[in-house]
Amino acid sequence: MSVAGTQSYAGADVPNLVAAAVELAVELGFSSSCRVEQGQLLMALAAGASGVIGETGTGCGVGLAWLVSGRRPGARIVSIERDAERAERVRQLFHGVDDVEIVTGDWSAIVEHAPFDLLVLDGGGSLTDGSDVDPSLLLHPGGTVVNDDFTPITQWPPVHAGAVDAERLAWLTHPGLLAAELRLAPDLSTIVATRRP
Repeated sequence: MSVAGTQSYAGADVPNLVAAAVELAVELGFSSSCRVEQGQLLMALAAGASGVIGETGTGCGVGLAWLVSGRRPGARIVSIERDAERAERVRQLFHGVDDVEIVTGDWSAIVEHAPFDLLVLDGGGSLTDGSDVDPSLLLHPGGTVVNDDFTPITQWPPVHAGAVDAERLAWLTHPGLLAAELRLAPDLSTIVATRRP
């Protein structure tokens, strides 16, 4: 979820399904869609997933549309959204798109659909808030998890709001993951991590 992410699509050349999801976000006044740069990364990562793709925090389906636009034939996508109205509107938007399931619920409902080849945690799922995210249960060996909407690291250990960024540090140093932070724009970075075999 990116603050003012929906605005990043003004004038952008994007896949038709992404454009439709952005229109829905504008209609519903949802400003926190993933940014274009993040969407492009999601589309590329979806192309590498051959099994099930998961997403938490569907929002208005912008990130989901990027995933659908990049996925391989036969890859299934499950996306979790806690807001019932948004979930229903996204279901309508993706009606007729094969192998896409929108589930209404808290982010933790994603666990029922695990393990994943690719998991995008954009609406919950933290290593430091007691929510019990366990990459070994959520991902196949070699599966990838994505955490977006960080600002780029400028020092080590990473700092946010004047304190060590414990969440980012937890993902980057998790013993079960091979993780890296990718800078997508001067003000935007994403952590991409692969479960160790």
